[in-house]
Amino acid sequence: MATATTPTATGGETVTVRCPFCETWNRVIAAKAANRPKCGKCARPLLLDRPYILTDDTFARTIADTDLPVLVDFFADWCGPCKQMAPAIDQLAAKYQGQALVAKLNTDKSPKTAQAHQVQGIPTVIVFRGGTVAARQSGAMPLAALEKLLGPLAETPSASP
Repeated sequence: MATATTPTATGGETVTVRCPFCETWNRVIAAKAANRPKCGKCARPLLLDRPYILTDDTFARTIADTDLPVLVDFFADWCGPCKQMAPAIDQLAAKYQGQALVAKLNTDKSPKTAQAHQVQGIPTVIVFRGGTVAARQSGAMPLAALEKLLGPLAETPSASP
């Protein structure tokens, strides 16, 4: 599969995501996330102001190759508390665009990843930094609690190792 990249000549932190339309991997400079970046292959928008959908196929590379903190909401469509928390996840994605990647992973559709990260209850939110777990919390949370979980990781991304 081809890889389309946005040049990182500015030295900025990047977000690595696969285009939901053509499945091409793209590297986006985080500081330009609000400028509606487009896929390098099909030119469709990579919407980073809303939760990015992860799967068993896209999870590992997105987590490993993204310089910013990645907050992942492990959820299921049938879960009441997950539905209750969804608007807060949406708000978090919009608010922290360019500072963190907010993502969702459906545990019913991607059980391997959920099992690999020992998700035993949903919703579970895990924050990854540099490919490793930095914070974790189970249970539905309001926006303020999600922001606290994300904490200084999003406010000063280059300060973390």
